Amino acid sequence: HTFCGECLQPCLQVPSPLCPLCRLPFDPKKVDKATHVEKQLSSYKAPCRGCNKKVTLAKMRIHISSCLKVQEQMANCPKFVPVVPTSQPIPSNIPNRSTFACPYCGARNLDQQELVKHCVESHRSDPNRVVCPICSAMPWGDPSYKSANFLQHLLHRHKFSYDTFVDYSIDEEAAFQAALALSLSEN
Repeated sequence: HTFCGECLQPCLQVPSPLCPLCRLPFDPKKVDKATHVEKQLSSYKAPCRGCNKKVTLAKMRIHISSCLKVQEQMANCPKFVPVVPTSQPIPSNIPNRSTFACPYCGARNLDQQELVKHCVESHRSDPNRVVCPICSAMPWGDPSYKSANFLQHLLHRHKFSYDTFVDYSIDEEAAFQAALALSLSEN
């Protein structure tokens, strides 16, 4: 499998590394640099989704994290509101999954959207690896896993609230079966 160095780095920091894709053990000494991918990323250009400036794909993440137009778009995103209220009862014995503390400065009581906005505005250039407070509050979350690029993680993984789509009272297999049954009934 092929991964960027930044994404593979957390896997190399554990005693028995596992492939992030297939979860099989691998030998870190046998990791080869994908120079053909590096060449492609350095030669292809694409427009920034904010300012439309053409940037090589190798530098796109850095550009987007500092592009004022992208940050402006993020700030102007409407706050998420479910179309219909949830029918799930609110359990009393689960961790708080609606407000979070900033992993950089400790600012508290930020909902998911406020956390994204706060981190983009206040910690855009902070290179520290931090634990995602949203993921660590989830049943499947690892409270010790530090994101290699926390801002990109927030922007890509937390565009919606899990509460709208996840039933925390059932296990992964039951959720899969329910999703499969619903999919089959809709078609």
